[in-house]
Amino acid sequence: PDLYHSSTKPRDAGTGAIVIIQKWYRGYSSRLKARQLRALSIFQSIEYADEQCQLQLSTLFSFMLENYTDICQADSELVHRFLLSQQHLRERQNFEELIGVSQSYTGPQLNFPLTFIDIDYVLQHFMKNQILHARYVTEVLFEMKKMLMRKPNFNRIKSHGRDITICGDLHGNLTDLFLIFHKNGIPSHNNLYIFNGDFVDRGKNSMEVLMTLFVSFLTCPDYVHLNRGNHEDSMMNLRYGFTKEILHKYKIYGAQILKTLEEVYTWLPIGTIIDNEILVVHGGISESTDLNLLQRIDRHKMSSVLIPPVEIRDQATKSKENKTGESATTPERSKANASSSDHLSKHEWEQVVDILWSDPRTKNGCYPNTCRGGGCYFGPDITAKILSKHCLKLLIRSHECKPEGYDICHNGKVVTIFSASNYYKEDSNRGAYIRLYAGTVPQFYQFQTTSETCLKPLCERCVYSKKNSEHWVLKERIISQKTDLTHAFQLQDHGKSGKLSQGQWALCMESVLGLQLPWRTLRPHLVNTDNDGNVDYLSSFQDVHIKKPVQEVQSTVIETLYKYRSNLEFLFNIIDSDQSGLISIEEFCETWKIFSSHYGVPSDDAQIEELVKKMDFNKDGSIDFNEFLKAFYVVHKHDTLKPD
Repeated sequence: PDLYHSSTKPRDAGTGAIVIIQKWYRGYSSRLKARQLRALSIFQSIEYADEQCQLQLSTLFSFMLENYTDICQADSELVHRFLLSQQHLRERQNFEELIGVSQSYTGPQLNFPLTFIDIDYVLQHFMKNQILHARYVTEVLFEMKKMLMRKPNFNRIKSHGRDITICGDLHGNLTDLFLIFHKNGIPSHNNLYIFNGDFVDRGKNSMEVLMTLFVSFLTCPDYVHLNRGNHEDSMMNLRYGFTKEILHKYKIYGAQILKTLEEVYTWLPIGTIIDNEILVVHGGISESTDLNLLQRIDRHKMSSVLIPPVEIRDQATKSKENKTGESATTPERSKANASSSDHLSKHEWEQVVDILWSDPRTKNGCYPNTCRGGGCYFGPDITAKILSKHCLKLLIRSHECKPEGYDICHNGKVVTIFSASNYYKEDSNRGAYIRLYAGTVPQFYQFQTTSETCLKPLCERCVYSKKNSEHWVLKERIISQKTDLTHAFQLQDHGKSGKLSQGQWALCMESVLGLQLPWRTLRPHLVNTDNDGNVDYLSSFQDVHIKKPVQEVQSTVIETLYKYRSNLEFLFNIIDSDQSGLISIEEFCETWKIFSSHYGVPSDDAQIEELVKKMDFNKDGSIDFNEFLKAFYVVHKHDTLKPD
């Protein structure tokens, strides 16, 4: 046909190019969004799996308490350092007098009582990367404890026409807190704030975030309200970084600061109720949540979710009572019972755990939170039931990273707010905060702090280094389970071909790793496949291996230590009561025996003992545990970078 005489008007070439570019950009943006959501899913699954491991350690502590006497016969000092390490704090005046402020100190200097000028003063110095002197840190902590002891378990706020801002997890991200104050203003009579827990851990400026919030609270306690999160817990801080940060920044005073902070945590309120209509808690609720009970409990007895209340009844004493009919009390038993009396009852403890750890789900009902290992999943029916029971209209909670910084579910009755942007890595998520205006629906304000890399072109920002990518993080998790995965693969490989179908491979990955991930979608990033689409399952391990600190040690021992390295680090940090970074060889071996026997971890104790002795390079009978842990890390192919 004659194209020039067609009735269809030819499209302008420039317009056609624009349409093509727009189509490409929409497709590219869609693929980028899908990759970001997939990355967020990977990071979040691994984070929750780690939290599950951490919470499972509570059963170890219960085991040690219940078998207290038997374990004490082996090493009573070791058990004391695990369970009864609470030392009496020095009197405030005596402790503060020990800390002098040198003339060379140029950081913030605080005079009590604090004023609004002090908030600005602290912020200005923190912006210059100056830390607060240990003297002022301790003064702030002692003042916080004194003020918090007067607070009820639930803050009750009346808006009276004033604006209320609610912030979620900050996790040591000082830049996000600066941005919130810059956009939204500092706390004042007409600008109330609620910070909904998880102020610390993971971020490198947890102390500065905490001090900013505490100084703000001490300046205007009626306008700043702080809820406890699951990371306002000394045991969690041991694992997730805040303890290390304090010891690094405050050296000789760090241990005493940690002890004081531990008490402050216990006095933080566990929730806030706004205008008798809105409940604000960190985690969520369960079908048994009783706000009336929660308002009456002694919250300061909840030192850590990892130390649940148990009935201590040592077996040796029971045996003696059975034989003689008399009751015997040992010094060890008296100390153990004294420790137990400082805890909530089991029912009260579970109520607080649910408030701090639970997550909403779309499915009706209330069932165990299998991802985190603590708290529960609660459905829309549970939300409706609890809110109706207590004449409330809305639940605002935090605790979960959301791509957009917030999420609304359960027919609009549950709002999740998360205020740490770039939580897993740059561009992984936005942060957000809620602003409640009198008589209006909640308004959400999103933000995302940026670094110099965000000035690069879009295509460059999307290319992350392999070392920090979600796929390499996942590969590290895979290599830690190499033995179990290989066994699972071989059970499915009936023909011993070294290959499985994609479905078989995905089933093995999910069953062994326990991560609910789209394995078929992730497959191209993790393994090789042949032309028929079958998976070469051993290629799962081809790009990574665990460095062996001592070549003679069996590879299975290395894998076992790597697999449990985070739990071991946590336990040994408890043992290292003087925070010297050194523990004795005997303590290392005894702790490993308790740990491995309780969890049924297959290992060769002789191999472990030989390994530890070889790690004692200067033969002084102790090992630098931090250096020991650094020996067990995953080496990526072509990766010449040293571990952090």
